[in-house]
Amino acid sequence: MRSTMQHGPLLISGILRHGQFVYGDSEVVTVEADGYRTATFATVGERAERLAAALRRLGVGPDDRVGTFCWNNQTHLEAYLAVPSMGAILHTLNVRLFPEQLAYVINHAEDKVVIVDASLVPVLARVVADLPTVETIIVNGTCDASALGDTADYDALLAAETPGFDWPELDEQDAAAMCYTSGTTGQPKGVVYSHRSTFLHSMAVTSASSIGMTEHDKLLVVVPMFHANAWGTPYAGFMVGTSLVMPQMYLQGEHLARIISEQRPTLSCGVPTIWNDLLRAAASPDVDLSSLRGVTAGGSAVPRALIEAFQARVGIPLTQGWGMTETSPLAAVAIPPAGASEDEELDYRAKTGRIVPGVEVRVARPDGEILPCDGESVGEFEIRGPWVAASYYKDPDPAKFHNGWLRTGDVGTLDPRGFMQITDRTKDVIKSGGEWISSVALENEVMAHPDVYEAAVVAVPDARWQERPLVVVVPAPGASPRAQDLVEFLHGRVARWWLPERWAFAKEIPKTSVGKFDKKVLRAEHAAGTLDVIEVAIPPER
Repeated sequence: MRSTMQHGPLLISGILRHGQFVYGDSEVVTVEADGYRTATFATVGERAERLAAALRRLGVGPDDRVGTFCWNNQTHLEAYLAVPSMGAILHTLNVRLFPEQLAYVINHAEDKVVIVDASLVPVLARVVADLPTVETIIVNGTCDASALGDTADYDALLAAETPGFDWPELDEQDAAAMCYTSGTTGQPKGVVYSHRSTFLHSMAVTSASSIGMTEHDKLLVVVPMFHANAWGTPYAGFMVGTSLVMPQMYLQGEHLARIISEQRPTLSCGVPTIWNDLLRAAASPDVDLSSLRGVTAGGSAVPRALIEAFQARVGIPLTQGWGMTETSPLAAVAIPPAGASEDEELDYRAKTGRIVPGVEVRVARPDGEILPCDGESVGEFEIRGPWVAASYYKDPDPAKFHNGWLRTGDVGTLDPRGFMQITDRTKDVIKSGGEWISSVALENEVMAHPDVYEAAVVAVPDARWQERPLVVVVPAPGASPRAQDLVEFLHGRVARWWLPERWAFAKEIPKTSVGKFDKKVLRAEHAAGTLDVIEVAIPPER
């Protein structure tokens, strides 16, 4: 028997029309150097219609790729809505890629048009001569863009068009957007999202079992819109009327503290390094973070000490989330279960996350054996679901996509309640004397010391044990921790054979283009001898 329900495609144009009509008074606030620029959802929707008409006039048709080289701002949101809704494919370009990687992803995707913010014109100019498929570059804002050759002005293009674009009826499985991984190993790989996957993912983001966005909220969109669609929050926000605050390039702690104090957002999402920096800046007495009711951290492991500090200093829980570019990216959020005590709540928040409805997760051994969900058996996480990639663009990569499951490269445990605990990446785990040391767990314990601002752990060669941990520490402002003191601090907090003999201190830890610790750079620096490594004695058993 078949149902008698109506059948209609799940399209981004549906998100656009709904937000434009039902939540037309919700606002998009863009942070500028001298203040804020505000537009309603109704205005953004109308400008998206004009942008689609302008792109059509430039020759953009079905499946053509339109790149965006933009910060988090209103223009970027207009492209988010217009490009997929007209049947073209939005390609968000990571503004922090090396020039060679930037040219690679534009050419690999065969972008036909690129929209670039004025402040980023010099960055795009470095590769413009090597982009044979790009026919038109549209500049958003006023600047000297002569280094790009002939360009079009964004606002002028929109002003020449009229609102009321007739959005086509597309297949929900059609490509809507594409994003490339950050390329931490080899060239970046492309992930293509469908209209259906984006629509379903947006609904998951708005669920109370994940980020829980509503019309009553204002979301500070800290996650870059060029990285996994800002965790899907722009689409989710437009879907349910959540006002959006777009901070552009103003992501330092002092800027965010001012924006939160003045704009009064209720929610935000970002990587742990962002929230660590906000706490540093929030020490100023004129900073008011009281409007926040929820903050989600993800992209890399969230130290328990950061969760505790956020609760103590801001008065709200920091919630950990997990996902990947390949998972759109939301897959798990560490919301404590019903009935958890106050102490248990913190334990649950320190976990990687609880599987959200819509995806399935399992743990597998290297030989393929599926392990029990007992919270103890350690293996690689595999995932599948309607917003999980089945392959890379132009690259099936059968080693990564196995029997309908995505092999994540994350190692850890899954408990009977669906809570994931990642202990490491397969490429970062330290194999010492035949036993595994979790770099993530060791980092978390080091960062629990009050004199440590950040800490990254990598494996380095060892004549006796094959590999041992090297800890690279950024001291807290005004602090000067000693390696021997940090080892003493760890004694009793981790297994004795985990205690690191090798330490290095730095002003900062190198980050990837999306804010994660760039461990391949640390490993290369150690191999080149450019890190000043201190070796300390391990204290005897107590």
